[in-house]
Amino acid sequence: METVKGYVDHIIYRSEDTGYSVFILENKDGESTCVGNFPVIEEGELLELDGETVLHPSYGTQFKVKESRRCEPDDLHSMEVYLGSGTIKGLGAVLAGKIVEHFGEETFKVIEEEPERLAEIKGISGKKAMEIAFQMESKKELRRGMIYLQKFGISTNLAVKIYKEYGESVYNVIEENPYKLAETVDGIGFKIADQIAINAGFRLDSEFRIQSGILYALQQGIASGSVYMLEAELMGLTASLLEVELSEITRFLMDLAIDKKIVIKDEEGGKKIYLSHFYYMELEVAARLKELDQKFSIDQERVSEDIKKIEKEATTVLDETQQLAILRAMENGVSILTGGPGTGKTTTISTMIRLFIENGLEVLLAAPTGRAAKRMSETTGYEAKTIHRLLEVSGAPEGRGSSFSRNEENPLEADVIIVDEMSMIDISLMHSLLKAVLKGCRLVFVGDRNQLPSVGAGAVLEDMIKADQFATTTLEKIFRQASKSDIVVNAHKINRGEEVMLDNKSADFFFLKRYDPRVIVAVIIRLITENLPQYLKLSPLDIQVITPTRIGAVGVEQLNVALQERLNPPTAGKAEKKVSFGVLRVGDKVMQTKNNYQLEWQVRTKFGLTIDKGVGIFNGDIGIVKRIDNYQMEVEIEFDDERVVSYPFGNLDELELAYAITVHKSQGSEYPAVVMPMYSGPRMLMHRNLLYTAITRAKNLVTLVGDEKVFAQMISNEYISERNTSLSERIQELYEEYQ
Repeated sequence: METVKGYVDHIIYRSEDTGYSVFILENKDGESTCVGNFPVIEEGELLELDGETVLHPSYGTQFKVKESRRCEPDDLHSMEVYLGSGTIKGLGAVLAGKIVEHFGEETFKVIEEEPERLAEIKGISGKKAMEIAFQMESKKELRRGMIYLQKFGISTNLAVKIYKEYGESVYNVIEENPYKLAETVDGIGFKIADQIAINAGFRLDSEFRIQSGILYALQQGIASGSVYMLEAELMGLTASLLEVELSEITRFLMDLAIDKKIVIKDEEGGKKIYLSHFYYMELEVAARLKELDQKFSIDQERVSEDIKKIEKEATTVLDETQQLAILRAMENGVSILTGGPGTGKTTTISTMIRLFIENGLEVLLAAPTGRAAKRMSETTGYEAKTIHRLLEVSGAPEGRGSSFSRNEENPLEADVIIVDEMSMIDISLMHSLLKAVLKGCRLVFVGDRNQLPSVGAGAVLEDMIKADQFATTTLEKIFRQASKSDIVVNAHKINRGEEVMLDNKSADFFFLKRYDPRVIVAVIIRLITENLPQYLKLSPLDIQVITPTRIGAVGVEQLNVALQERLNPPTAGKAEKKVSFGVLRVGDKVMQTKNNYQLEWQVRTKFGLTIDKGVGIFNGDIGIVKRIDNYQMEVEIEFDDERVVSYPFGNLDELELAYAITVHKSQGSEYPAVVMPMYSGPRMLMHRNLLYTAITRAKNLVTLVGDEKVFAQMISNEYISERNTSLSERIQELYEEYQ
């Protein structure tokens, strides 16, 4: 065993999941490449390492680390490297050199005890001196906390989040109930908390562990779209998860119910176990819908005359079903309009909007995503906002108080609210929306019930239709202009389970038969980089690759690596940053993978003037990397709706490449062209509902590449993931009670 000491010059590779790191260590003897598992590691740190020198067949001589210890910088060179490494924001290598040259071995003592003396250095104001001292002190406590957490195998990012949440009380939390971390710290689930607890000496059958395991099992159900679990299913999953006998699980369930963490409903079919938050959200959504579902008196003859007038001016003709949808929207406080592509939803909505406005009513339009809102604006000619923007995101972290400024105390000022792409809306967003709507406002919900359900928990649109209490109109007729599009025609065939001709005689629907996954990927790359941009006169970035799976030969991860290599290869002078999924480069197409209610955005003119600003970037938002600043440690991204966001390096784990995305992530969006691989995958993913959703994302062109047998199997596979939801029952209960 050898021992070496030096500072981390730069990190070559790091896996946040395992902690495995490759970095360059520098000392008076020169540089050496070190490899090993490091729960915590930062550039500029002074480390003492135990290990052995090995010869790697591909990478040459390396120092394989067995144990490591962090040290306070104790020589001038190490002090300078640490201060200039970027650990202290705003303090670069030049200023770090000046500080160490001026104060010598007293540098750290001066910063800690007499920080005002830093102003003796040209370029450092009194204010900046105090900021440097504050960061040094906070980093000192943070380092101490991270070193403490290191023995539990926690990654750097998670350790920082834990420390930010608890500060100096983190030690008490670990010693008393580490399972609390799973409830309070984003990114820490039960499994990480459980490993920490076991390392801290907690028993496998401890009360904290079993209760936390039950809550985690319920959260797993929510992650798959369910709002509750049946008791027997919950018991089985919890016992399997904890690897203990749970003969007395009822006692723990009652304890959790008494603590108001869960709700137990003994109903037909067995006991249903809810996380309290989701039970009350369903109940409140049902109650608000019932309250808002008022009847309005209208003159039907006059409305029919007004519709004819609008038809004449807009040179459109509405059929009886479309007119019925408009009448129902005017007569009812809550109404639903559903139908597939080409059935005239847009024409119906546009006429409805004009009619409401001409009757002196204030109308608001909304959709779940930026792309969906933009499309709604373009097709109707009226401004539409995302639901998040409509509700005015407050910047409060998700789950901590209200995330929106618009609520029951500050409601929306509108007579009519029309919401598109309802299939995407989960129970949580629906709950937030309804809290901000005043009684007397009409709500019109528009969607396609045959698309995939929301990513989040619930099946709101389906449950509302299933409850059979709201005025619902289904458009089924495909209009003449839409019937000329094979995208529309084939989408309806797929939805009905009918055979689709793959003769490539279409102008907008193609199937290229390939069977080797490597060939499929090669063809997709050629389509994106050469054929389709020329055919459609589009940028390759406007063509979206959509695939059913994340992993596998034609999954999101493999396709993104291949497409990045062709569309945005490394070049001299192009900034890049190593991240968890590989490399992030200026020019990359990226997607936000989780809701972040605190990131700030701006909309700027071409001259750089800010004309709009706000907070909140959301799951599924797609943008382009415009700038990577390694000095300021931030990445600037411009999203589709022209919002510009500066991401601190610490938030980059919320991004992933988006040259290829899953079908679920494409919901609510429309792209000029869609390319999709057809290759075998899990039956639960390769089904009709998913294929239909993918096809209907394309506006002008669909190209499928792969095995026609897989295509046929997806059409015949009617698998629909069952979700445990009870909104329809809650709605029916309220209406029965009222009657």
